[in-house]
Amino acid sequence: MGLASRTGAVVVNYNSGAALAACVASLRSAGVPEIVVVDNGSVDGSLAALAADGVRIERADRNLGYGKAVNRGVPVLTAEFVLIVNPDVVVEPDAADTLATRLAAEPDVAVVGPLIREPSGAAYPSARSFPSVGVGAGHALVGLFWPNNGWTKRYREGRPSGPDAEQGTREADWVSGACCLVRREAFESVGGFDEGYFMYVEDLDLCWRLRRAGWRVLYEPSAVAVHQQGLSTAAHPYRMLAAHHRSALRFARKSLVGARSVLLVPVAAGLAVRLGLASARQLLSGRRGRRTSGLD
Repeated sequence: MGLASRTGAVVVNYNSGAALAACVASLRSAGVPEIVVVDNGSVDGSLAALAADGVRIERADRNLGYGKAVNRGVPVLTAEFVLIVNPDVVVEPDAADTLATRLAAEPDVAVVGPLIREPSGAAYPSARSFPSVGVGAGHALVGLFWPNNGWTKRYREGRPSGPDAEQGTREADWVSGACCLVRREAFESVGGFDEGYFMYVEDLDLCWRLRRAGWRVLYEPSAVAVHQQGLSTAAHPYRMLAAHHRSALRFARKSLVGARSVLLVPVAAGLAVRLGLASARQLLSGRRGRRTSGLD
């Protein structure tokens, strides 16, 4: 199917159930000839459905995290372009070809991300701008309890949503690692994903490093994928909250250099406060759910 034939896919699996088979089936329908599933020690039998599908499976004896697992999968492929896909993503039949066509036409582009939709049809924030420290802090703290505050609105200015989501191809600071096509040459030139991130923020970090190296990042809304979201988060909410905040702090340490390094202390303090508030909210939400279901 066109330039999709120059594409391989890496899918990172961790107890993704039936979603994994649906993801792989969609990649096959999109014409992706090489697929490798890096399994992070799943115990739910999700790999069984792939036994006769010709998929290469790389097994880890533990959960390596997202970026490290992708880095392990890329060398298995021979493809020029690599589609990085969450196991709970289904790509539309022409998505891989559309993304590969964009990379082939613009040799200075390292990453191109599709329009990602939620199962409801709403546009997911699949392309964003790098926020300032002030806007990011306001969004992180106030947005927990007041989603429509001014900081959050400014934070999401780079987010494709509503009618704007389907406007033409445009530059982005970074695109979601849930589904994106990377130029293998560019990916390898910066060492792939930073394996210091277990989960979250590794996509922002990758695009940040690629842009600093002179590459471009694009958002291509004519390619569409649907993201179920939240399988790992739902199963391990507190672990994922901690991972998210650790990742945010890691990126702050990398990006706040020189005179801006004085901001690290307040940023770290703010993230600690936010983690406490988010954990408390999760605890209260869980208790309400148990009371409703008769479990508490």
